[in-house]
Amino acid sequence: MNQREAKIKSMIEEAKRLELDISDELIEKVVIGLGPSVYNKNSELVSCSQKSELETIRENFLKRKLGLTLSDELLDEAIRDVCETLGVSNRVKKRVHFYALLVKQFNKEDIYSR
Repeated sequence: MNQREAKIKSMIEEAKRLELDISDELIEKVVIGLGPSVYNKNSELVSCSQKSELETIRENFLKRKLGLTLSDELLDEAIRDVCETLGVSNRVKKRVHFYALLVKQFNKEDIYSR
């Protein structure tokens, strides 16, 4: 098993443990889409307490990657919802799960089927 396969397997297992409603296929595609960042301890995690990081997710992921044109307020609300879903006290929010939940929330799974 190579490093990417191991990371995918780990993210799928953790999603199941956290009882997240994310398909194995979507997790795999998000891992691939994130590239090398999923192997870096700092960039593989999302900090919901860092305003600048959440703004980056809104601008770079939601607007650029997913092509969303909703107001910043609605996008920020979606980000807050995912923070709550992953657990406010959970200090280890994986970017893979975070992005996959946002993809599902906005029904943008087709972005990863290309």
